[in-house]
Amino acid sequence: MNIVFAPSRTDLPRLVGRIVGEGPLPEGTPALVAEAAAAARFAGKPGQTFEAFVAGQAGLSRLAFAGAGDLSAAGRRAALERAAGALVAKYLTSGEEALAIDFADSGLSAQDAAAVLLAARLRSWQYLVYRTRLKDEQKPSLKTIVALSAPEGTESVWDIESAVAEGVEFTRELVTEPANVIYPESFVARCQERLAGTGVEIVVLDEKQMAELGMGALLGVAQGSVKTPRLLAMRWKGKAGARPTAFVGKGVCFDTGGISIKPAAGMEDMKWDMGGAAAVAGTMLTLARRKAEADVIGVCGLVENMPDGNAQRPGDVVTSMNGQTIEVINTDAEGRLVLCDALTWVQKEYQPATIVDLATLTGAIIISLGHEHAGMFANDDLLASQLDAAGKACGDTLWRMPIGPAYDKLIDSPIADMKNVGPRYGGSITAAQFLARFIDKGVAWAHLDIAGTVWIDKAGATHDKGATGFGVRLLDRYVRDVLEA
Repeated sequence: MNIVFAPSRTDLPRLVGRIVGEGPLPEGTPALVAEAAAAARFAGKPGQTFEAFVAGQAGLSRLAFAGAGDLSAAGRRAALERAAGALVAKYLTSGEEALAIDFADSGLSAQDAAAVLLAARLRSWQYLVYRTRLKDEQKPSLKTIVALSAPEGTESVWDIESAVAEGVEFTRELVTEPANVIYPESFVARCQERLAGTGVEIVVLDEKQMAELGMGALLGVAQGSVKTPRLLAMRWKGKAGARPTAFVGKGVCFDTGGISIKPAAGMEDMKWDMGGAAAVAGTMLTLARRKAEADVIGVCGLVENMPDGNAQRPGDVVTSMNGQTIEVINTDAEGRLVLCDALTWVQKEYQPATIVDLATLTGAIIISLGHEHAGMFANDDLLASQLDAAGKACGDTLWRMPIGPAYDKLIDSPIADMKNVGPRYGGSITAAQFLARFIDKGVAWAHLDIAGTVWIDKAGATHDKGATGFGVRLLDRYVRDVLEA
């Protein structure tokens, strides 16, 4: 979606929209339009829309309103995003090519207006590369959003938010692509292509290099696939001096479950089991595009989990990079095996002060939290509060879950240092407890289980059905509020 700024009402498109709060329509609204809105029971409630046709000198035009509710209440940004998303969704395939959002006399700030534009762009995103037989009325027609009479300073704020949009869109692209297109090598290639010229330093480890480093846990997952694994590291060094921050993503580009194979129904969804790695890649693109003043390393452990004759078996014991041994009870608990070696590597290579990992790790977190929150596990209260605040500010919301020594005995193994799964109950917690064993003393660490939030089967305020891009806005907001503060 192209976003342009227009200072005045010259050459307006045929479709003009306004974001309004609860109550009467803005002054200057034609009397018949206001009367029609009242008759239609339009009250400016969040996500509510109303349209009228108005005759003018240039012919018939469309005037649309989208409700944002009580703009004086908490959650102002979320309400504005909901309104903007509803407006764009209504006209995305309407035949209109441009929508002017009129900010005149809106009372909105530059940050508010930029939030509206970000939501409009994100809600318009669709990935139609493989949809070759769409009817004309199904194809998106809306190509341009015109920001009319935007508050002073909006364009400079939009420069930052547009970088966020680019990162979210890149993450959605990676998550949406099928597994025959995105696998470890092609994931790396697409990141190299997208990050070229941004200043991001890229390091790639192949299977041989990882074997030399002793990454037996990650390589054990990968050994059943003809697609060879990769470890991808991306560093944006926008600030020198302090120890860096690391974002680590699970990148299982397709997950059959391995020998502990998943049921056939719904297995096609497992193309998005690399949603954590995709969020890290999108975040690195955002940070580079907006020239963030922070030193951040993004690491993606990239594998496929397949059930061929060379695949890892239940009962196998693997040795991780830091020397701890793991009894593999269930080959479908593979993400933690990938992450533990990636976590060890980034700590040995870069000595980060803080690590945040993102992973579509457990189905249990969906049972716990549904699709409304990602689960957060942390060894540091300050980091947890910072991430929670960032999530509330941007809409990628988190809910803190417990970890601690009481859960350790649930993953102890009689023949190795640990098992890769615990009992059926507390599955998300024992997965996090497993990862905690690979965090060095003194490192602030948070694990985000995003299994319920990277792919959603219904449209939301800022996304259509499918990939959400969850995690990019969260990590970017954390960088802004904490690392750049």
